[in-house]
Amino acid sequence: MKRCTIVIPCYNETARLDVAAFRRFVAEEDSPRFLLVNDGSTDDTLAVLQSLRDAVPERFEVYDLPRNVGKAEAVRRGILRAMESEPEFVGFWDADLATPLDAIEEFFRLLKHDPDLQMVIGARVKLLGRHVERRAVRHYLGRVFSTMASFLLGLPVYDTQCGAKLFRVNEEIRFLFEQPFRANWIFDMELLARFLRGRRNTGLPPVERAVYELPLTQWHDVAGSKVKPLDFPKALWELVKIYWTYLRPGAAAPAKTLPLPQQDTATDPSADSHRRRRAA
Repeated sequence: MKRCTIVIPCYNETARLDVAAFRRFVAEEDSPRFLLVNDGSTDDTLAVLQSLRDAVPERFEVYDLPRNVGKAEAVRRGILRAMESEPEFVGFWDADLATPLDAIEEFFRLLKHDPDLQMVIGARVKLLGRHVERRAVRHYLGRVFSTMASFLLGLPVYDTQCGAKLFRVNEEIRFLFEQPFRANWIFDMELLARFLRGRRNTGLPPVERAVYELPLTQWHDVAGSKVKPLDFPKALWELVKIYWTYLRPGAAAPAKTLPLPQQDTATDPSADSHRRRRAA
């Protein structure tokens, strides 16, 4: 996974950050780089992140934000910072490792072998043979929200809010992160709304061909999550703002025209085979 950078937004994660898991993972020869974003933490998070960087500087970089700006802005700034080193792929991952780091390989493989794909997003789907454990209240509130999000986006997306996503680096993806998000709780959905609006009338493949939703084999709730059931009304209000800004008929065109991605349209047999499987 060379030339792949994963952004890890961190706010007061001293008690939850699994330093040993990160160290084990980067011991593998082909592991990605990590950009650890300290979002103005008030505990010892910065010191913990710096210890990771100092132990393996070729795999970890620390980006220290002096004040707390919220997850959405921390991710946005982290992605733009990561793109400065011109990786081939960039993504973000929740610091609690609810999605294990081992899953990054599958995200990477999907993007690497299908040039039409621009992003792979994780989906927490509880199926036989998969270990996805969510608290009941979060699961059912999440299903209500995701159904509404899917309807407004006009896309058959199952889980917009999973904190595991990987993107192909190009001007189209950079465009999605250029401006601050209007939403903080559901900025993941705002990303899809920006992507959907940006592709309108461009002649590019539809969003359904450019985004792959990957059911995770493992995901588990980690104690201490900063997302609470009482945040659900805030998410609904942000849903309204996203619809009004990007999705409603007659919504204003973006101030800046979307740059079309420069892609190599040549395909190899594995990519053709993968596209046929997805289309089946």
